[in-house]
Amino acid sequence: MVQDITRPKESSGSNLPEFDANNSQFPASAPAANPVFYRTYSRKLSETRRESWAQVSQRTIQGLADLGNFTPEEQELIELTQRSMRCLPSGRWLWVGGTNWINKPENFSGSYNCTSTNVVDWRAFGLMMDLAMMGSGTGAVLEPKYTNQLPAIRNRLNVTVTREIGEVPDFLREDQTHVAIEGNAVTISVGDSRQGWVKSYQTLLELSSDDRFTGEVDVSIDLGSVRPAGERLKGFGGVANPVKLPELYARCTKVLNRAVGRKLSSIECCLLIDEAAACVVAGNIRRSAGMRQGSSEDAEFAGAKDNLWQQDDQGNWRIDPDRDVLRMANHTRVYHHKPTLQESIDAVRKQFYSGEGAIQYAPEAIARSNADILTTPELKAEFIQAYEAGNGKQWIQERYPSMPILELEHRLERYGLNPCGEILGINFHCNLSEVHLNQIDPLDYEAQEQAFTAGALSVAALLNHRFQEPRYQYSREVDPIVGVSFTGLFDFFVHAFGTEWLRWWEAGRPDTLTGMQFKEREKEYLSRWKEIVHRVVGEYCDRHNIRRPNRCTTVQPAGTKSLLTGASSGWHPPKAQRFIRRITFRKNDPVALACLDYGYSIVPSQSDKDENGNLLNDPFDSRCTEWLVEIPVEVPWANIPGADQIEIEKFSALAQMDFYLQVQKYYTAHNTSATIELREDEVEGLATRIHQAIENNEGYISAALLARFDAPFPRLPFEKIDKATYERLQAEVVERRSTNDFYAALVQHDGGDLIEAGPAGCDSDKCLFSDTKKEG
Repeated sequence: MVQDITRPKESSGSNLPEFDANNSQFPASAPAANPVFYRTYSRKLSETRRESWAQVSQRTIQGLADLGNFTPEEQELIELTQRSMRCLPSGRWLWVGGTNWINKPENFSGSYNCTSTNVVDWRAFGLMMDLAMMGSGTGAVLEPKYTNQLPAIRNRLNVTVTREIGEVPDFLREDQTHVAIEGNAVTISVGDSRQGWVKSYQTLLELSSDDRFTGEVDVSIDLGSVRPAGERLKGFGGVANPVKLPELYARCTKVLNRAVGRKLSSIECCLLIDEAAACVVAGNIRRSAGMRQGSSEDAEFAGAKDNLWQQDDQGNWRIDPDRDVLRMANHTRVYHHKPTLQESIDAVRKQFYSGEGAIQYAPEAIARSNADILTTPELKAEFIQAYEAGNGKQWIQERYPSMPILELEHRLERYGLNPCGEILGINFHCNLSEVHLNQIDPLDYEAQEQAFTAGALSVAALLNHRFQEPRYQYSREVDPIVGVSFTGLFDFFVHAFGTEWLRWWEAGRPDTLTGMQFKEREKEYLSRWKEIVHRVVGEYCDRHNIRRPNRCTTVQPAGTKSLLTGASSGWHPPKAQRFIRRITFRKNDPVALACLDYGYSIVPSQSDKDENGNLLNDPFDSRCTEWLVEIPVEVPWANIPGADQIEIEKFSALAQMDFYLQVQKYYTAHNTSATIELREDEVEGLATRIHQAIENNEGYISAALLARFDAPFPRLPFEKIDKATYERLQAEVVERRSTNDFYAALVQHDGGDLIEAGPAGCDSDKCLFSDTKKEG
């Protein structure tokens, strides 16, 4: 019976969380926590000192309490759950929360993981560059009904850089961008600020359609006031690196000039957005997260990344230089109708081979985003049917005749996605908190209640922000968005149900009697957590006179933050019971050098090769530019009897899909970010299941697919190892270790400013794009 499925004694979580005596900031199950924390979330206090976890917690908790006007009891709960690593705020908030910088209205967007913007005017392009420079992930909806609102390109531009970066002394630099126009000649003097960069970029785009000009427009770009690489960014953090700023203008001009006499295509819009993103990646943000949504009927959009890489006769790989920047974002195709089985198969096959071309089923997204008026499954199904028939607007009007037309149109466009696809809306900002289920005993219902309550309060606090940009503020007023996510769900359920649950997964999660009992228990947990979040957010909003969000739960990929507690990412299974985790650093990074003192090994990255194309082995080789720190990892339940016999990497795509839909149905109100791994022989089966889920209104919206290959590749982020190898590598780490105090090791190597400025908007390896190029 269902009630008989209890956690076996060997997996007791009564001592969760357990902290390492030599690593007391973080749980013993998280050996990668120190490197990731000091690389990504810890701000500089002085030339040689960085924040500890306690100091980051103090800063961010106080920032939330002040913004959210928390009661003493609410603040105490946030402190309890964050210090115990059971619930954390967003990665963005860990970086900027509680700083003076984030208290300025023009910087509020820097608090948010992710955004989405409909591309309807030149301002949308500028807004997305501004968001990217503040570290927010950017989604862009590029369907023709939006991009056709852009003006036609009428002016050919001739761009020249007249003064190089840093030529103006720092005491004479201008912060703001100035534009001077004389006849058909324009001078753009770029200001030394985020706003200065953005205005110069947006101005260039606007010049292409400005009807005041009578011929070709000569544009002079003055970069003299822009601070050179290496100078500190005092407010946001990190240092300047405007290496790609000079070429931004020429590359954008090339795209614009090709379109003279017509409107931009969706891909040309992508290129303009992504050129700015590439500039930001090389500026002061390490990586960028982006989502571009195009029409299912847009063939050019569907094939935008086809043959992006090509091999020459010598076997060297070369990327198309004109399309290189398209790598900065995921591309998803929006379907406003139920795709056919063949369309589903074609889409899954394309994703298998290219990683692109996912189906997004918009009617389900819109229905979920109107949960306050579609309050029953019957109403939801009825609306979806009406929407697909082209009568969605009429259906709502008949039932809500007094609804303002602007709000009605807004409701029908709530299918924009953030870069990792877990948030739904239009012109939105979203801040995500994250419950670390691997730190909570499955039988401790009070701790679960506390963690999800804290997560709800953390995200609700940011609803007090008022945005300066009207399109974002209007969305905040009529459709406030929050997201409470979790990570470590797989670990949690292993602790709850034991090895038998793993064997059921290995069998494909079949609907046997035991399987149905497991699903019922999963449902109980997921539904309880969802109820807690929506109740707490609603009560908070009522007390503070804020409109209640109609959807509050989601699951993000949870890449980087999961490493702080050693959780399996989001809802996903871990890569294996034991593996080598490789984390990327620039060569001679102080954190990486501290890792070396702490006993971890370092190897050159995949991109570092000798003259014959062989991987380098010596990290101190002069040809090496980037390091991989290798950390042996063992999941906390690896030694449960029988767990070692389960081959996690062979879990079927259909089993993963089944678990995703379970989470989507019983916990998630937005969307569940999913990366389903599959082999070639699983393509048609998975496509058929996706088609079936959409056809039957089972809640499917969109999922990323990742091809599995059995052939080994060197120096991947994850490499499975067996128990004997793990124990040997761990013993070698201890033998090499020269200090048990990671922070003390870091202080010895630290100096100067942080090169990187906090995490990217969606801090997951599933939706982040670096500036690294493929090597032959």
